[in-house]
Amino acid sequence: MSSSRNPTLGIWLMIAAVATFAAQDGFARHLAGEYGTFMVIMIRYWVFAGFVLLLALRRPEGPRAAVRSGRLPTHVLRSILLIAEICLIVWSYTLVGLINSLSVFMVCPLLIVAFSGPILGEQISWQRWAAVGAGLVGVLVILRPGMGVFSWASLMPLAAALLFALYSVLTRLTTRDEPTFPAFFWPGVIGAVLMTGLGLPELEPMKPADMGLLAIYCGLSILSHWLILKCYEQVEAARVQPYSYLQLVFTTGIGMAVYGEVLELPVAIGSAIVVGAGLYALSLERKPA
Repeated sequence: MSSSRNPTLGIWLMIAAVATFAAQDGFARHLAGEYGTFMVIMIRYWVFAGFVLLLALRRPEGPRAAVRSGRLPTHVLRSILLIAEICLIVWSYTLVGLINSLSVFMVCPLLIVAFSGPILGEQISWQRWAAVGAGLVGVLVILRPGMGVFSWASLMPLAAALLFALYSVLTRLTTRDEPTFPAFFWPGVIGAVLMTGLGLPELEPMKPADMGLLAIYCGLSILSHWLILKCYEQVEAARVQPYSYLQLVFTTGIGMAVYGEVLELPVAIGSAIVVGAGLYALSLERKPA
C-alpha cells in the first residue's frame, strides 16, 4: 500500500487489536494455569486453522492458488518457531506473571532489527544498533541478574521474543517474492498439526465455566488477527506500529486488576527503556540507514 486510506480508522483498529491481544493474554494465563499449556494452545490452533481454511476458501483466486508457495520448508520452520514462541510466552505467564513476561517480550521489535542484518542483508545503522543495545539494557534492568530476584523462568519471555523475532524476519523473507496469504495460512495449518501431537497427551476434561473461557480465548485469537488485517488495509504498518506498545499498558492493567500482580519499580523503569528504544528505532525506519 503506497498511501493510507483512512489513517484514523487504522490507528483505532490497531489499538483495538492490541487491547484484544492483552485480553487474550489474560485468558491464556488462567487457562494454562488450570490445564496443560500444550492442551490450551492446541485447541487455539484448531480454531485458528479453521479460520485460515475458511479465508482460503473465500479467496477470489481459489484456495489452491491462494496457498501455493515455493517456500514450504521455510513455512514449516516458521510454524515451529511460532508454536515454540506461543507455548513459551503462555507458560511464562503462569510462572512469572503477565507484567514481567510482556515487559521483557517487548524487546522483540528490536531483535527483529538485529536479525534483519544477517538474515535479510539489510544495512543496520549504528543508531539502530544503539537502540538494540539500549533495549537489552532495559531487559537487564527488568531481570536484575545477581540481585536475588532472577530465576530461569524469567528467561522464558526473552527466549519467546527471540523466537518470534526470527519468525517475523523469516516472514519478511518469504513475502519478498510471494503473496502474503501463504505466509499467513501455512503456520496456522502446520501449527495445528504439530500442536495436536503435543497437546493430545495433555487433553483432559474441563470445567463448564472454563470451556466458556476457552471459547472466548479462541474467539479473541481470531478477532485480533482480523483487526490487524483490517488495520493494514487502512494504513501503512510503520505508521501504526508505535501503538502496538499499548499492549504493555493494557496487559499491565489486566495483571494488576485481575491477578493481583504488582508493577515493581525496576520493571517499570526497564519497560520504559525498552519501549523508548523501540520507538526510537521505529523513528529511524523513515530515514535512510
